[in-house]
Amino acid sequence: MMLALIVTLTVGVLLAPLTAGAQPGTKVPKVGILQVGTPAGSGHLSAAFKQGMRERGYVEGQSVVFDLRFGELRREQLSEAAAELVRMKVDVIVTSTDEGIAAVKQETQTIPIVMANSTDPVGTGFVASLAHPGGNITGNSGMSPELSGKRLELLKEIVPGLSRVAILWNPDIRVLDYNQTQDAARALRLHLQSVEVSRAGDIDRAFAAMTTGRAEALVVPPANPLAFSNRSGIVRLAKKNRLLSISGPSEYAEDGGLMAYGVNVVDQWRRAAMYVDRILKGARPGDLPIEQPSKFELVINLKTAKALGLTIPPSLVRRADRVVE
Repeated sequence: MMLALIVTLTVGVLLAPLTAGAQPGTKVPKVGILQVGTPAGSGHLSAAFKQGMRERGYVEGQSVVFDLRFGELRREQLSEAAAELVRMKVDVIVTSTDEGIAAVKQETQTIPIVMANSTDPVGTGFVASLAHPGGNITGNSGMSPELSGKRLELLKEIVPGLSRVAILWNPDIRVLDYNQTQDAARALRLHLQSVEVSRAGDIDRAFAAMTTGRAEALVVPPANPLAFSNRSGIVRLAKKNRLLSISGPSEYAEDGGLMAYGVNVVDQWRRAAMYVDRILKGARPGDLPIEQPSKFELVINLKTAKALGLTIPPSLVRRADRVVE
């Protein structure tokens, strides 16, 4: 009897460390993260998502594993990265922009997909409706058609006599952005110059076209990974050509653009963690309503305004959520 007791106690001591930590056999969820751009241009967005997961109690390497991939602004690489995450059998995939979502959707109709940001998830066919997405996709929408007009209004508030505005857009992915901006420009009696850019090598040529077209200002639609990843070069050329410029993401103004007005993309990536958390706890993505933005952020770069010889109306400065000086 004594020998049996000793053996039992010894086995118990040996097994104790195994049950004290992560239990053997417990499946640690794997979350795939697919970013369309480059690590330098958009790595801070996946960092914001991971922060959102930490805020919900997840510890990387212990209670969750992240597999991060970048499309590097190349369609073939983006498709391969999406396929690789699906082959890895991750539990959920987080991605952003219509290109990223489409790439993952092409590879799987079963693995849950969380959109950190989508311009128009219903119009693109990603979900059936905002309230009842159905299928395997849910997440955040950045859709707000009135923003295109608001950006033009902000430019005119600084220069009331503004008449010629260029729009730097990618016709391969965002016809909606152009159409909305064109409608808004027509209502404001502005001439809109279409400048198409589908690869980084087109940017210098695009600014030469703006000069030829006598553009006075520049609108950069927000849902454009190419422009976002190359924003430093774009704002540099905008200042060099003395163009008032505005985009959606706050990073644009922080990096030297005159203004930014739109949803906070970093916050949307952080909020994507809420969807992932609920899915990992058993919720079906098709049952989770799409969240639309309720707050828009205005950022003004006064340093750039000074370099362009502009005086920003004090009333506009007071309305800004943030000012870069």
